[in-house]
Amino acid sequence: MSSEIKTWQIIDGELIPINSSLPGEGLKEKEDLEMWLKSTPIIISSDIAIIGEQIQTASGPLDFLGIDSSGNTVIIELKRDRIPREALAQAIDYASDVSTWEINSFEEICQSFTGKTFEEFLVQEFEEIELSDLLINQSQRILLIGFSIEDSLKRMIEWLSDNFSLAINAILLNYVKTPNGDEILSRTVIIPEEVERQKANKKKFTIPRSDEPGSYDNDMLVKKLKEYLSKNLHSAIRIRDYLIPILLEKGKTTRDQLRMEFVRLQAAEDESQAGYFLASISNQLSHKRKDFLRQIISYDYPNHHWEKDNFHIKEEYEDLAKKVLVELKSDNGN
Repeated sequence: MSSEIKTWQIIDGELIPINSSLPGEGLKEKEDLEMWLKSTPIIISSDIAIIGEQIQTASGPLDFLGIDSSGNTVIIELKRDRIPREALAQAIDYASDVSTWEINSFEEICQSFTGKTFEEFLVQEFEEIELSDLLINQSQRILLIGFSIEDSLKRMIEWLSDNFSLAINAILLNYVKTPNGDEILSRTVIIPEEVERQKANKKKFTIPRSDEPGSYDNDMLVKKLKEYLSKNLHSAIRIRDYLIPILLEKGKTTRDQLRMEFVRLQAAEDESQAGYFLASISNQLSHKRKDFLRQIISYDYPNHHWEKDNFHIKEEYEDLAKKVLVELKSDNGN
């Protein structure tokens, strides 16, 4: 036996069964589900981002590899229709292999699939996470996705979750098309999402945030700035090559003006992309441990309590900031 999801439309007080399916509407279960999952991964979870598809493991290709906001890797297997009990052994096999991978494997997979570095992708997807606190691949989650499930597999999933705290879940999707032409995709989970998520999280991470500036002496401040701004991280590079030089040249600069300057300097294709870059930079400025950035860069919140604006280099640190940029260029042989 297998669980089924049935749907009725209420018309004039009567329940009218809807029996449409993906194949019946000219869609293909696995192919269309893959497309939806890549474009809108929230259909499986609110805290998972996809970093790769058809990933080769020691036991064969894994449909999708994800990561959650705690750094846990997520094994995602899709089935065309019913999820068979054999899918559990297959997914556990994949997870056992993935659990041995080093960080460089995820970096390569993410770069190939998203076109972004692993760090850039994580910052984009999980803006509230302090990357240095993440324990990547410390634990693995397993998600089995299909349109129905064998009762025996459902029992096994519940047993493994309850008795062994295995972070495993099955997600059942139901596609319907109403007589009016509306398409609806609904889901049912075997284990409540929050319960399943907690199984994987041996530690919950929060990012300490602050607007307080540092109070380092000049030598230590220069050391910390050079250490951070020399990293091959997108936000660090944009702060070094664009934000600080713009602020040194323009003085106090609004967020809107910075967007235009980023486009003018070809640091962004358009103001929308520039806005995203500035959001990532603002996120970096808020990290408590990056108080050395706030020691030289000042800002306020004139419009919204969450949005920084009116950026400028503090007058007493203008010469120090120029010195750091010159030394970084010299260190890089420029």
